[in-house]
Amino acid sequence: MPTISMFYGLIIRMYYFDNDQHNMPHIHVEYKEFEAVIEIPTGRVIVGELPTKQYRLVSAWIEIHADELMADWQLAINGEPLFKIDPLR
Repeated sequence: MPTISMFYGLIIRMYYFDNDQHNMPHIHVEYKEFEAVIEIPTGRVIVGELPTKQYRLVSAWIEIHADELMADWQLAINGEPLFKIDPLR
């Protein structure tokens, strides 16, 4: 699963061919012992949890990079290499 961005201890990943279990475009986020799957269009947590502060950071990052995330999603479901996305600064 390629890492597409990392910032403030958060690791953002996207699986290849990952549209069977969760049909909605999404990312996988890890922070310390926490893991969450978050929808790209809505920012809603599908599975898992993150601390509130980290969830807000990821939500802001998703909003800023929504177009790039959707482009990476299309590449991922086709099994093509993904582009890195700038971290939140």
